[in-house]
Amino acid sequence: MLDALRKAAGTWIAKLLLVILVASFAVWGISGQITGGLGGNTVITAGDTTVSVVEYRLAYDRQINVLSQRFGQRLTREQAQALGIDNQVLAQLVAGAVLDEQARLMKLGLSDQRLAELTAEDPAFAGVNGQFDRTRFEYVLQQVGMRPEDYFKSRSQVAVRQQIVEAVSDGMDTPDAFLKAVAIYQGEDRSIEFVTIPASVAGEIADPEDSVLSAWFDERKSTYAAPEFRKIAYVKLEPEDIADPAAITDEQARKDYDDNIARYTTPEKREVFQLVFATEDEAKRARERIADGATFTEIVTQQGKTEADTSLGSVTKADIADAAIAEAAFALQANQVSEVVAGAFGPVLVHVTAITPEVIKPFDEVRDGIKKEIAVNEAARVLLDVHDDYEDARAGGDTLAEAAAKLQLKLVTVEAIDRTGRDPDGNIVTGLPESSELIRGAFDTEQGVENPAINIGSSGFVFYELVSITPARERALDEVRDRVLADWKTEQTSTRVATIAREVETKVKDGTPMAEAVADLSLEPQTKLGLKRDADDADIGKTGVEAVFGVPVNGTGTVRAPSDNSWIVFKVTESFEPAGAGPDSVPQDVRERFASGMADDLLDQLVTRLQDQFGVTVNQSAINRALSF
Repeated sequence: MLDALRKAAGTWIAKLLLVILVASFAVWGISGQITGGLGGNTVITAGDTTVSVVEYRLAYDRQINVLSQRFGQRLTREQAQALGIDNQVLAQLVAGAVLDEQARLMKLGLSDQRLAELTAEDPAFAGVNGQFDRTRFEYVLQQVGMRPEDYFKSRSQVAVRQQIVEAVSDGMDTPDAFLKAVAIYQGEDRSIEFVTIPASVAGEIADPEDSVLSAWFDERKSTYAAPEFRKIAYVKLEPEDIADPAAITDEQARKDYDDNIARYTTPEKREVFQLVFATEDEAKRARERIADGATFTEIVTQQGKTEADTSLGSVTKADIADAAIAEAAFALQANQVSEVVAGAFGPVLVHVTAITPEVIKPFDEVRDGIKKEIAVNEAARVLLDVHDDYEDARAGGDTLAEAAAKLQLKLVTVEAIDRTGRDPDGNIVTGLPESSELIRGAFDTEQGVENPAINIGSSGFVFYELVSITPARERALDEVRDRVLADWKTEQTSTRVATIAREVETKVKDGTPMAEAVADLSLEPQTKLGLKRDADDADIGKTGVEAVFGVPVNGTGTVRAPSDNSWIVFKVTESFEPAGAGPDSVPQDVRERFASGMADDLLDQLVTRLQDQFGVTVNQSAINRALSF
C-alpha cells in the first residue's frame, strides 16, 4: 500500500495518505503521556512541535467528510466513535507532529517557489489541457473541506516529512537469501499416500432417547427458529394481463396472416453440392462424361476431392451466397446435375440430391396465436392508460383488491413468505414477478401503506401490499423433529468417522503401513503426486492441501473430505524443491511487495522511535473540547 502511494503521480493527497498510513501502524501504541487536565489549547506536544485544538478539529472534520461521502450519509458523532475516527485522527496527527519535530531539528524546509511548483505540478489540480487550473484547485479543496492556506501548510509539511520518509525507506531491496527461501516455499510440491474414510464405516446410527435429542435441540434452537413470514397480495399489469384475444375478429387475423405470410412459411430446402473447376473446358468435359453415364460422385473423386469438400448442406435458396449457383440449384430436379454455371470462383457443376418442399401453415392452425398477438400489441398501446386508471382508483379510496376487480386484473395472494423467498415448509415460492424486488419491498413496507409500483422491464408493473406479519419465533422440537433427528444423526456419523480416521492416523504415525491400517475397513489407499501449496485438489480439497503442507515429510494428518461426510487420512511421502529456485524465479511484483513490506516496517519503527524520543504528550481534555464545537 505504502509502496503504491510512493509511486503515485506525486499528488499531495497521495503523500498525505502515506503519512496517515505510517501513523496507523502505531495507532494503539502511541507512547508518551495522555493528560486529563482542563486547560490549554494544545492537543499534541512533541518536543517543540504542537497541534492545536483547531488543527485537530479540522483534521477530524476532513476525515468525517471523507467517510460520509463513502457511506452516502453524514456520520453522527456516535457512529464516528464506533468507527474509531477519533483514534485514527489522533494517530495521524501524532505521526505528523513527530516527523515535523524531526524535520525542525534537521532544519529541513521548503521554499515558497518550490511549494508553488509542487502545487502547479499536482495532477489533482490539472485542467483539461493538463495545466494547473485554479478553478479545479478550489473545487478539489472544497471537496475535502480544506482552505487554501490549510492546503499550503499541509503541502509544505508533507513535502518536508516526505524527505525523512524517503531517506528511511527508498531503495529498500529484499535480500537474495529471503527471496530464495520464498521461491522454494512457493514452488515446493509434495506426494502423499491417503485413504478416504467414507460415512458408511460409521454403520447405522440408532435413534437417540428423547431426552438426548431434546437437549441437543435446546443447544441449537436458533438454528431451527422460524423466521418472520409476511402475507402479501399483488397485482401484475403487463400487456398479456389485459389482452382480449376474443375481441379480435377472424377478418383481422386473416389480414395479418396474409400480410405476414413469410412468418408462417418454411421455405424449400435442398441438399446441394458444387464442384468448381479450374477452366470452363475442364468443366464441360466433366459434364459430357456425366451425360455419357458417369456419376457426379465419380467426377468428384477424379478431381481428388470428397463429397464433404463439395457439400453446401441442406440449404434454402437465400442461404446460397452466389446468385448464379442458387438459381441453378433450385431449377434442378432431385438427383440432377446442372450444366456448367459461371460461378463467382470459376466454372461449377451443381448437383441436387434431395428436395424438402416449401410448407405453409394453414390459417386455421395459427389463427388463435395471431389473435393473441394482435390483442397483446393493442394492450401494450393502452397499458399506461390502465396504469393511470388503477392509480386513480386507489386515489379514490379503492383497496388493491377493489381496484384490481374494477380493471379485471388478477389479484394474487402469497400466504406466507420469508426474506429468502421460502414458504413455511422451506420451499422456494415460485412464479413471483420481479421476485427479488417484490420480496424486498414487502419486508421494507408496513401494513396499510400504498407502495410504489415495481417496474417489470419497460412494459409492465407490479402493485403490491403487505397483508399481515407472522413474527419470527422459536420452534418447538415436535415441529422440526424429522429435521433435527437427521441433523443429529449426521453429526454422530461425522464424529464416528472422525474418530475412526484418527485411529487410522495413529497406526500410520506409529509405523503401520497405511494399507494394513485400513485393511479391516476394506479400503484401498491412493497416491497423489505433485501437490502444490495453493492447489484446490478435487480429492482432498483446499483445506486438505493446507494440512498436507502443514506437516513435515513423513508427517500424517486427518481432514474432512471436501464434498461429503467422509474424512481423509494422509501421509506425506516426498517433498521436492523446484529446480533452479532462486531470487530471479520470484515474480517482480512479488519482489516489490516484499520490499514494500520491509520499508513499511522501517517506517513503523521510525514513528515509534520518534514518539519515544520526543516524549509525545496528548491532552485528552483538549480533544474533548475540540469535539464539542
